[in-house]
Amino acid sequence: QVQLVESGGGLVQPGGSLRLSCAASGSTFEIYVMGWYRQVPGKQRELVATITKGGTTNYPDSVKGRFTISRDNSKNTVYLQMNSLKPEDMAVYYCYVRAKILRASGSPQDYWGQGTQVTVSS
Repeated sequence: QVQLVESGGGLVQPGGSLRLSCAASGSTFEIYVMGWYRQVPGKQRELVATITKGGTTNYPDSVKGRFTISRDNSKNTVYLQMNSLKPEDMAVYYCYVRAKILRASGSPQDYWGQGTQVTVSS
């Protein structure tokens, strides 16, 4: 199947920057969407950014203009550059991939990483 490994989380002051990385590996697969979600205690997991196979990006208003998602197809890796971080950005960030195993029948499925903590504090 597909395994996702995130890295790059940590502690940063308000106004600072972090870059998250997520590498996908495993069986031969085709990726349709890569992205990032985040979650804080007591709240639903929310979309941060996605990028499609064709390169189309999507951001909610809460991060638009501050965060940038990109991918390196040769490495099956997705990145999230986070600038001008705010306290409300503090959360566990989860990498996700929608992909199809090429040697198997059926539809694409969702895969999730274990999460990486982003702390924004003075």
